[in-house]
Amino acid sequence: MSLKVGDLVPSFELLDQYDNRFKSETVLGKKPVVIYFYPRDETPGCTAEACSFRDHYEEFVELGAEVIGVSSDGVKSHQKFAKKYRLPFILLSDKKQQVQRLFKLPKILFGLYTKRITFVVNKEGKISYVHNSLRPDSHIKKALQKLQ
Repeated sequence: MSLKVGDLVPSFELLDQYDNRFKSETVLGKKPVVIYFYPRDETPGCTAEACSFRDHYEEFVELGAEVIGVSSDGVKSHQKFAKKYRLPFILLSDKKQQVQRLFKLPKILFGLYTKRITFVVNKEGKISYVHNSLRPDSHIKKALQKLQ
């Protein structure tokens, strides 16, 4: 079972799409954060989800929130994906599935991919909402609702 509402998000470090080391403490406990885990770059559902987060990104910013996407894809894949779809938010490469384990995420397809799940984290660094759905479009709507 994944982390749940009320749990404190553990600190972590991963490389972003620009090959920079991202440290979670730069945002956790400082502002609301939407951390969404997704299976793969360039798949239809994941592309739709990323583009929807992109299309609503200003709404997240207006609410003071940071959006972070995480998958097992590498930095180069994230770089191409972010550039191709003009994604303005952080994509993190979790190739060794370290953060996925920290969040206690269930595995899909023989443990190769991340399950589609979104965590809304409050300003104190605690999970305020978890959305677990295969429907990519529902994640953005629910995250925005919970932040408002």
